[in-house]
Amino acid sequence: MPAVCDSLLEDIEDIVSAQDPKPHDQHFRRRNIIPKVRKRNSQKNVEANDDPPNDSVIPGVQKIWIRTWGCSHNNSDGEYMAGQLAAYGYKITENASEADLWLLNSCTVKNPAEDHFRNSIKKAQEGKKKVVLAGCVPQAQPRQEYLQGLSIIGVQQIDRVVEVVEETIKGHSVRLLGQKKDNGKRLGGARLDLPKIRKNPLIEIISINTGCLNACTYCKTKHARGDLASYPIQELVDRAEQSFQEGVCEIWLTSEDTGAYGRDIGTDLPTLLWKLVEVIPEGAMLRLGMTNPPYILEHLEEMAKILNHPRVYAFLHVPVQTASDSILMDMKREYCVADFERVVDFLKEKVPGITIATDIICGFPGETDDDFQETMKLVEKYKFPSLFINQFYPRPGTPAAKMHQVPAQIKKQRTKELSSLFHSYNPYDHKIGEKQKVLVTEESFDSKFYVAHNQFYEQVLVPKNPEFMGKMVEVDIYEAGKHFMRGQPVPDTSVFSPSITRPLAKGEISGLTEEFRHALENGSESKTCPSAEKQKVPLSHRVAMRLLWQQGENALKMLSLSMALLAVLIAFYYGGV
Repeated sequence: MPAVCDSLLEDIEDIVSAQDPKPHDQHFRRRNIIPKVRKRNSQKNVEANDDPPNDSVIPGVQKIWIRTWGCSHNNSDGEYMAGQLAAYGYKITENASEADLWLLNSCTVKNPAEDHFRNSIKKAQEGKKKVVLAGCVPQAQPRQEYLQGLSIIGVQQIDRVVEVVEETIKGHSVRLLGQKKDNGKRLGGARLDLPKIRKNPLIEIISINTGCLNACTYCKTKHARGDLASYPIQELVDRAEQSFQEGVCEIWLTSEDTGAYGRDIGTDLPTLLWKLVEVIPEGAMLRLGMTNPPYILEHLEEMAKILNHPRVYAFLHVPVQTASDSILMDMKREYCVADFERVVDFLKEKVPGITIATDIICGFPGETDDDFQETMKLVEKYKFPSLFINQFYPRPGTPAAKMHQVPAQIKKQRTKELSSLFHSYNPYDHKIGEKQKVLVTEESFDSKFYVAHNQFYEQVLVPKNPEFMGKMVEVDIYEAGKHFMRGQPVPDTSVFSPSITRPLAKGEISGLTEEFRHALENGSESKTCPSAEKQKVPLSHRVAMRLLWQQGENALKMLSLSMALLAVLIAFYYGGV
C-alpha cells in the first residue's frame, strides 16, 4: 500500500473532491447567513487589560541598580555582573529610585553587613522594585525566611546573571546556587574573560581562587565560597594582559586566602606572581590580597623577592585575629602566634619598609582578660600601620555561635581599648620630608584631593591636577596623618604614564570582543531567545544567538502571514468566505 505522501499534488485544486460544493453553490448559501454582532469591551475592561502579561515584557531595556557589600572578591563579582547586564542592553544606574530592578550583592562576614542587606531588600519591596540577590548571604543560607520568593544568583553562577534578571523582570523567581565543575572537579568560578564594568577604570580586581583550606569556627564565608578552587595560571595571566590593553595601571589579586592559591591544581602563589610580573608594564603596579600565615610560611624566601620587585607593592595583609594561642586553637586557625611573628619579622628584615596589615577579633568566645592583653602587647610591639579591628559577632550556623559568649559590654570595651591603642601612634610622621614616587588612581571621599599610593601601598594625597590621574608622579611629603600622607609634586618633575593605552571611560564595558561589539550594535534592543541552554554558551555567543533568534522569528512571522493569506485566497475562491 503506497504511503500517504507518495502521491504528489500537481495543483492546489487537486485537493477538491467531486463531492465538494462548487463556487456558485457557496455563493447562494451566503445569502442565508446572518452575521453575529460582536459586543464591544467596555472602557473599564479595556483599562484593566492595559498591562501586558509578564511573558510579554521585553528584557534588556530596564534600569538596574547594583549595591555591593564586603571584600574585593565581592566587588569583582559585582563588576562582572554589571558588565554582562550592560552588554545585554540593560542600563546600570547609580540612582536607586529610578531603577526597575535592584541587584543586591551581599557579605556574610559580620551581622551589621547582613542587616544592611536585609534592610535594602525591605526597602526595595516597599518601593515595588524587582529584586535579585547575590553574594555570600543567600549562597550560605538560601532558606532564610526573608529570602523566600526572591530570585538568587550564587557566587559561582554570576555568568548567568542575565538569565536571572530576565526571569525576575518577567515576574518569576529563579535560584541558581550550583557549583562550577569540570569532570567532577570544582572550578574557581565563572570565566575570567566575561564583560565587566570596573568601578575604577584604572584598577582591575582579579580573583585568583575561591574558597579556602581552613575551617575557622567563626567564619560564615566558608559556607558560601566552599573549599579551595584555583584558576589556572594562564587564565589569570590572560586576564591581566587584557586589563593592561584597556588602560589599567593597577591590579589587585584577591581571594579568601591568596596564600593557598594553586594547592588544588599542583602549583603555588610565587609561581603565579612571577608569571604575572612578566606582563606588568613599567610603572604599573600589582597588589597582593590577604593571605593566612600557614600557607605563606612555606614561601617566605620567594615572597620576599617578589615583594621587593619594583612593579609589586611591598604590602601584605596577614590576619592574626588574636595573640592568644588557646583562642587561635578554638578558632581552628592552624597556626600559633610565633608563626605569625616569624612571617612579620622575616618580611620586615628582607623587604625594608614593607607594610604589614592585620586583623584582630575582640571578644571571641572564651577570650579572657589575659588573652586580650597578649593581643594588646602584639599591637604595641609591631605598631601596625593598617589594623582592622572587629568586634566578634556570632554568625548563625557556625561552631563559634554555640560557644560560651563573652558579654557584649566586655566586647565593646575591648574593642574600644584596642582602637585607642591603635590611634595612639602615627606610623608616617618619620616620612615627612621624603621624596616618593606615587601612582595616582582615584579621588578622595571629600573630592578635595587625588589619592595615590607609594611603593609600600601607603596612601598619599596629592593636588587635584587632571594631568596626574593614572600617572606616576614624584612628590615631596610635607604632612602626615594617621592613615595618610600629603605630598606636593616636585617642581619640574616628569609625569610618567604606566597605561599602555587610553583607559576605558567610567561605566564603559570591559572585555568586549569585536564580535560582541558588532552583535550589540546591531541588536541591543532585540527580543531575547530562549534561555534554557544559555549556561552552556559564552555570553558573546548568546548575544549573537539572540540576533539569529530575532531573524528566525521574523521569518516565521512572514511564513505564517503567507500561509494565512493563502488560506484566505483558497477559501474565497471556493466560496469559504
